[in-house]
Amino acid sequence: MQYTHEFFGELIGTFILVFFGCGSVAVTVLFSAHAGLFQVAAVWGMGVMLAIYATRHLSCAHLNPAVSVAMVLGRRMSARRLPVYVGAQFIGAFLAAALLYALFSGSILAYEAVHGIVRGTPESVQTAMMFGEFYPNPGAGSVAVVSFWNAFGAEAAGTFLLVIMIFALTEGCNVGRPDDALAPLFIGITVAAIICVVAPLTQAGLNPARDLGPRLFAWLAGWDRAALPDDQYGFITIYVLAPLVGGSAASLLFVRFLEPMLSKKNNCSCCD
Repeated sequence: MQYTHEFFGELIGTFILVFFGCGSVAVTVLFSAHAGLFQVAAVWGMGVMLAIYATRHLSCAHLNPAVSVAMVLGRRMSARRLPVYVGAQFIGAFLAAALLYALFSGSILAYEAVHGIVRGTPESVQTAMMFGEFYPNPGAGSVAVVSFWNAFGAEAAGTFLLVIMIFALTEGCNVGRPDDALAPLFIGITVAAIICVVAPLTQAGLNPARDLGPRLFAWLAGWDRAALPDDQYGFITIYVLAPLVGGSAASLLFVRFLEPMLSKKNNCSCCD
């Protein structure tokens, strides 16, 4: 099968990313294992870093449909590979959610019983947030006031910054970038930093596969309307469309304006 190694690279990498990231959210909700947002963000960042290191010689280690689309728009990857990458990313995210549920299902049931939560009701968003994302962040308290367009802007802006930094950290035309061996570390730091700012508003999805894969698993596992919270499917606009818009805008900005201004261009391909 053509692109087999890339398919499994993206699947495994996204699995690692979501397992550590959503796992950090799960243990925080269930056991208060992390004291604050920074610790959860740090685990997400480490998950991204480890996933890239583990798979970047199998695939381009995009691990995110917004990044893959950005690379196609930036002519760093052919469009015919896009379905392979995106499909693998969604499958990897879904499987990671399934494993997390298998590990913590008993604890989730106990948490729901103690707090009087009936799965599938609006109140069960408190446990559904371990899988999909919601705005305002259910853990942010009453002071988090987030409109639909505020949430859209937060997700688009966060993904915009992520993709800009990925280009800056991996493109050969940026002679100020770190060594290639350190790029995954700095991408992970970037993700953690963005989460620290955006997560109180929207839980900082930044990745359509990371949201939709686990969200669909939660729906199948009984969260029902709590996992898919509105009839107009606005969550798709916020957590799928907004990251795609932000990532695409970042790609076009870099390729059309920033790249020509960078001197001493050596090699502008991050994904041969």
